[in-house]
Amino acid sequence: MVMICATEQHDRHDVYAAQCPCREVLDLLANKWSALAIGAMEEGPQRFGALQRRLEGISPKVLTNTLRRLEEKGFVDRTIYPAVPLHVEYALTDLGRSVAQPLAQLRHWVENHLDEIAQAQRA
Repeated sequence: MVMICATEQHDRHDVYAAQCPCREVLDLLANKWSALAIGAMEEGPQRFGALQRRLEGISPKVLTNTLRRLEEKGFVDRTIYPAVPLHVEYALTDLGRSVAQPLAQLRHWVENHLDEIAQAQRA
């Protein structure tokens, strides 16, 4: 497949290429709030308030922007249920579930190596 980037054409995706659209996706997925939101939705569909409580420290504005970006890229589905007040749920798509496992491994790696990282910082 030939992919057209902003200023060049290449026949393969290359995250190291400056103009490759892979960079935008990597930027989204490497963002801490994206990685944590995807992890929270591994448990099933979540309402906005539940996500905000689970992702301690995230502001409503940042959570909204994160969910919008994940939805735009096809990682998250947003479902609106007609009720008063509106009931909105966010859930991982198949694409979102496919990236959830590698992100979970990264989160677990960080938790398991945090003491070593802190020790290296002190050295």
